[in-house]
Amino acid sequence: MSELRQAVEDLQDPRDAQGLVDVQQLEAEQEGAASPRSSSSSSSSSSSSVSSSYSAGAESLRQGAELSMMADLVSFLLLKYRRKQPTTRAEMLSILRAYQHHFPVVFSQASECMQLVFGVDVKEVDPKEHLYIVVPTLGLTCDGMQGDERSMPKNGLLVILLGVIVLGGEGAPEEEVWGALGVMGVYPGREHFIYGEPRELITKAWVQEGYLEYRQVADSDPARHEFLWGPRAHAETSKLQVLEHLFRLNSKGPISFPSLSEEAVSNEEEGA
Repeated sequence: MSELRQAVEDLQDPRDAQGLVDVQQLEAEQEGAASPRSSSSSSSSSSSSVSSSYSAGAESLRQGAELSMMADLVSFLLLKYRRKQPTTRAEMLSILRAYQHHFPVVFSQASECMQLVFGVDVKEVDPKEHLYIVVPTLGLTCDGMQGDERSMPKNGLLVILLGVIVLGGEGAPEEEVWGALGVMGVYPGREHFIYGEPRELITKAWVQEGYLEYRQVADSDPARHEFLWGPRAHAETSKLQVLEHLFRLNSKGPISFPSLSEEAVSNEEEGA
């Protein structure tokens, strides 16, 4: 059993901190390499080069360690969401163990991943007790859990789809929708590690729940279809909120949310 799995199953077990240990070792060696003074210019240049190399190595290890902790925290929050349980700051801090000073950064980025990838918000409901709940984003009332009890929340895809429709005007042609989703690695007939088989989800499940309308384009021959907002989407959220969500998602640039979320899903499924 992996240590990431243990972090989800039993919060009392220590997590792997080797990356941060390596960071500390590199920083200590960097200080030792930088402290001696030499009158030789070549020695000074060499010392500067070594210092820069150690700094780059330490920063790389630190970022890797933070990503690993983010994956742990995301998998823990997914577990809480599936079980419809609140959580506390103390519980989340226990994930980080001896490296709790990383919590503000890790929590912020894990929360952002939860919102942008899974369509779920982490909200503090009791600042005094530091109590948090994990709920669907943008006021949506569905939990996004299609399929069996081990499925992942899919509201992130729903919000993106609603955004594609907004950008298309009143409706979005089906071929344009699949083209946009293909950029995310979501294809009809192909199983996705978060969203499952998307055609069934988009053309049936969310249509039945009232979030989408899927209809044939009038007078189209051969027949073509388009997607529109359903009445439940209009009732629960707004086009402005959806567009703001898309802007935040687009502004993330190269951050590795897809690979991070895949690792978190894997961890969470192992710990289920």
